[in-house]
Amino acid sequence: MSIAEAEETARGNELVDQLRTWLEENWDPDLTVAEWWGRLGLAGWSAPMLPTDSYGRGLTRRDSMRVGQIIAEFGGLGAPGGLGLGLAAPTIATHGTRQQIDTYVRDIVTGQKAWCQLFSEPGAGSDLAGLTSRAVRDGDVWIINGQKVWTSGGQHADLGMLLARTNPDAPKHQGITWFAFDMHQPGVEIRPLRQMTGAAGFNEVFFTDATVDDSARIGDLNNGWAVAQTTLHHERSGMGAGGGGRGGGAEAAAMRRMAIPGTVAGHLTRRVGEFVGGRTRPSRPRPAEPARPAVGRRTSPAQDYIDLARKLGKDTDPVIRQGLARLHTLRELARMNTERHRAVVAKGGDIPGIPNFSKLLMADNVRLTRDLGMQIVGMSGTLYAYDEEGRAQVASQVGPEVMSVAGQALGAQALPIFGGTDQIQRNIIGERILGLPKDPGDLANLPFSQIPKNA
Repeated sequence: MSIAEAEETARGNELVDQLRTWLEENWDPDLTVAEWWGRLGLAGWSAPMLPTDSYGRGLTRRDSMRVGQIIAEFGGLGAPGGLGLGLAAPTIATHGTRQQIDTYVRDIVTGQKAWCQLFSEPGAGSDLAGLTSRAVRDGDVWIINGQKVWTSGGQHADLGMLLARTNPDAPKHQGITWFAFDMHQPGVEIRPLRQMTGAAGFNEVFFTDATVDDSARIGDLNNGWAVAQTTLHHERSGMGAGGGGRGGGAEAAAMRRMAIPGTVAGHLTRRVGEFVGGRTRPSRPRPAEPARPAVGRRTSPAQDYIDLARKLGKDTDPVIRQGLARLHTLRELARMNTERHRAVVAKGGDIPGIPNFSKLLMADNVRLTRDLGMQIVGMSGTLYAYDEEGRAQVASQVGPEVMSVAGQALGAQALPIFGGTDQIQRNIIGERILGLPKDPGDLANLPFSQIPKNA
């Protein structure tokens, strides 16, 4: 073992011991969800990647993932999921004022408020800078009119990350502002969009003379595109690292019987033990443990599908074996990309475009997982149900693993689209990373109000 590996192992073991000690002292299944998340968040364990002055611990993505793993192994309820923790909190920690961090980030890490992302519009998806939702200033208040679409978890959200056009006479990337928007007000209509998986995690949101205070503006006026790039960076980084970016949404959490943050779902007042099987606080200190490796990974990052193939007697099929090898390779590459970026950032550097590369790789990973899973389970993968009762009935016949494969296959089409399509990622890499020429007729410097319709 090298000196660097030994140091990393020592740091990892120290983190494990510190967190386990804290869990033994603080976990109590009779607490309410709000009380437990309050303890977890204010101790910095909900969002350990955040800076220490923003309710985090300044840990790397890898160590932050270990924190969630340790909490799960201990039997405690993990951090409040959703877009607040993954996207809004790091954005506000980067661009917000001290007061905004204490107002918004604190409520995110303690699960008090749930967030959604009010970015995409019917005419501004891949070309997000073409958004037309307007914010018109009236003193210290902005009047909001317009429409958003594909709003994940909007039906459970207390607040939204709103991008609105505040200066239509500026070039399209320069007249946008980022707001922390209150979803519980007149003039906000949320319409669920049911997907082919049976879930309704996405929504349309309509604004009719809704309002937002100027104090809820994150970053400078008309500089919302730069703030949004921070949000999108964390979204793509999360997807590329296997977190899904939008993973942890309320719909997915409900299907996994997990606690949903915020005031809408009604989980904050429930007993936390309901969500974790009722583990009690350990009655005596844990015995000393021998030295352990920094990361306890499984034999293969594709172990779940290797095990499924073995269970169904498909592990000797040469085509499936080749698919499993490719899945192992892609997932390992995704992990190594994350590790490589972490090492470079730790030395003060960066790898331009790594979130875009990582998201493209994860999209390939998701498509391969879909195709390979259906090859393994065969015709049983066509059996699916669109409500919880129906899924339970199907799972009792074909097994929960087969149901999981079928659900993943139906949902696999989403990741290559949301968070910026594969085509947009390639454009960004080509133009901004490789320096290739842009498409002819670039309209980026033309005032937005003068851009031809549908251009």
